[in-house]
Amino acid sequence: MQGKTVVITGATSGIGEVAAVQLAEQGARVVFVARNPFRRDALLTQLSIANSSVKHAGHLADLSKLSEMKRVAGEIAAAEPKIDALINNAGALFSAREATADGLEMTFATNHMAYFVVTNLLLDRLKATPGARIVTTASDAHKSGKLNFEDLQAEKKYNAFGVYGTSKLCNILFTRELARRLQGSGVTANCLHPGFVATQFGDNNDGWLGMVVGVAKRLVAISPEEGAKTIVYLASAPDVAKQSGGYYYKCKPATPTAAAQNDADAKRLWDISAKIAGIGA
Repeated sequence: MQGKTVVITGATSGIGEVAAVQLAEQGARVVFVARNPFRRDALLTQLSIANSSVKHAGHLADLSKLSEMKRVAGEIAAAEPKIDALINNAGALFSAREATADGLEMTFATNHMAYFVVTNLLLDRLKATPGARIVTTASDAHKSGKLNFEDLQAEKKYNAFGVYGTSKLCNILFTRELARRLQGSGVTANCLHPGFVATQFGDNNDGWLGMVVGVAKRLVAISPEEGAKTIVYLASAPDVAKQSGGYYYKCKPATPTAAAQNDADAKRLWDISAKIAGIGA
């Protein structure tokens, strides 16, 4: 990764933080998006220790808002003439339905639309960089997801784990359609299941959801270092340089559900997302 520029969202904690630091240690310059200025500054300090030969950059944005997604992507595109890897990793789980400033369901906005908008607005920089890669953190939770195009914003029915699973299903379908559209461009797009990781994920929830997630993390979760391995692998390993459209687990190709391989749904989701975002289809 010497001399390469990596852009990553969701980098100030958990697997994103580990991946960012490890890629910096491999020689990369890391550009990341954070919500909290204190966490941004803390990560910049870590990155400068990991690789002091370059100037890393941290941008502030709330990736649940379309205007913020567009603003920060525009700032990064203006500042970075080339991007070797884009890692879409920001994500969250919400116990109760919340609507964003744009009227979108919070999980859908944060876990899917942020990936869609930021990726599309950085595509020119990625295409200008030979061998560029797009890595998206999906999840095995996609198995519990169901894409209902008549209720994408979960207004009729809201279940925290179900809606989260659907957002991860969207991540895989987004990757498939993105890879199809990128054929011949030299840019690859892959996604992954990191495993169930002991991070701050889910800590924003009180009540039963926070308790269930907390207990599960103590009993069965793997470390952030273990969970970050596949992100780092897809962003840097030579043996996946030409692979695109795949879903990976433990640094190996895995098979998602049939719903996650539905190319008609992938295209429909892309078209709807482009309309929501107000960007070119």
